[in-house]
Amino acid sequence: MMLHSALALCLLLVTVSSNLAIAIKKEKRPPQTLSRGWGDDITWVQTYEEGLFYAHKSKKPLMVIHHLEDCQYCQALKQVFAQNEEIQEMAQNKFIMLNLMHETTDKNLSPDGQYVPRIMFVDPSLTVRADITGRYSNRLYTYEPQDLPLCKYSQTINSGHS
Repeated sequence: MMLHSALALCLLLVTVSSNLAIAIKKEKRPPQTLSRGWGDDITWVQTYEEGLFYAHKSKKPLMVIHHLEDCQYCQALKQVFAQNEEIQEMAQNKFIMLNLMHETTDKNLSPDGQYVPRIMFVDPSLTVRADITGRYSNRLYTYEPQDLPLCKYSQTINSGHS
């Protein structure tokens, strides 16, 4: 009888632990889907409209990152963005964040075309900041990995140019 109980208990423990291992494995695998690899610790909004709502409500600017999975320039930018602690901290604390793999209906977000990667900023008064550009005259809102210390862009927005 004692052996039977011990065997049943062992079987129960094996079943529970293997189910737990499966649950832990599943837990680890998928990153936060809205981050798409840009930073799992960042709170990402799902839509442009949601981003506008939270930007207005929180008085924080909205950063919109347009990208595609199969774009090598987007992948390079994403890698630097996701691995830079200063950028991750700034994105989490100073901005409402949105990354999109499709265009929005707001044509103000593509003033010079629908290319990727493209980063646009919308201030808390919901004005698209076409004046905040990168260093390319033919793709004003493109940033390369070495351009990424976006701190100067956040200071531009947060200094009250609304």
